[in-house]
Amino acid sequence: MDDAHWPRSLVLLGAGKMGGALLRGWLARGLDPACVHVVDPHLSGVMSAVCDSYGVNKGPLAGPPEALVLAIKPQTFSSNPGAFAGLAGPATTVVSILAGQTLANLRAGLPHAGSIVRAMPNLPVSVGRGMTTLAAEPDLPESHRAVAQTLLSAVGQVEWLDEALIDAVTAVSGSGPAYVFLLAECLAEAGEAAGLPKDVAARLARATVEGAGELMAAQPGTAPAALREAVTSPGGTTAAALDILRGADGLAPLMIKAVAAAKARARELAG
Repeated sequence: MDDAHWPRSLVLLGAGKMGGALLRGWLARGLDPACVHVVDPHLSGVMSAVCDSYGVNKGPLAGPPEALVLAIKPQTFSSNPGAFAGLAGPATTVVSILAGQTLANLRAGLPHAGSIVRAMPNLPVSVGRGMTTLAAEPDLPESHRAVAQTLLSAVGQVEWLDEALIDAVTAVSGSGPAYVFLLAECLAEAGEAAGLPKDVAARLARATVEGAGELMAAQPGTAPAALREAVTSPGGTTAAALDILRGADGLAPLMIKAVAAAKARARELAG
């Protein structure tokens, strides 16, 4: 990353599934492992081995770091936010991936932090293909924005949005991978119902979803609708299936309901 603005010191608080995925991505993209301190009392053997193999520090930094990434369970923070106040100083960029913890909540628990950025990554960060949205407090210094941008763009794409949109983001890109996995499940089940052996249907469905995703990624300037139309011959087999999926009780209205339900639940969890 030629334009990377890696922090000179970074504390990763929590190295579970998402925190560990971020750490692996940073190390793979050029972050100096010597500047990283992982703080996690429940560090898994796998992540401990990753730290050892790269030379990442396991344990706290003596003073506030240039960047603090919060990847602990949200309830751990909300149950005692004052316990984290000493982890950030005036020069620290805090990046939080804690679901439901607003910028106001984070600021209350980290009053001395220089800047606070709220991030909503999704699971594909684990393979470098994540979609992360970032929301920040007003007047975010450009240097702090650059640090947050570098950390999250190392594991995928990044979008800066207003915090008011975070619940909708959670419902679309945060939970979205699960919807795609369910599509693969349902396609396999439909193939089996159509007469395919179960293992064959599963392989065909998985490969189709993987291939379609790669095709869309390879043509970023092409709208999904255009790609769909390219596969659909008038009066053909695909058109017959799409007539069902695009009907009044089809995929589009179901997806609208599903995203609305996820957004409402995200709002509830945020309090």
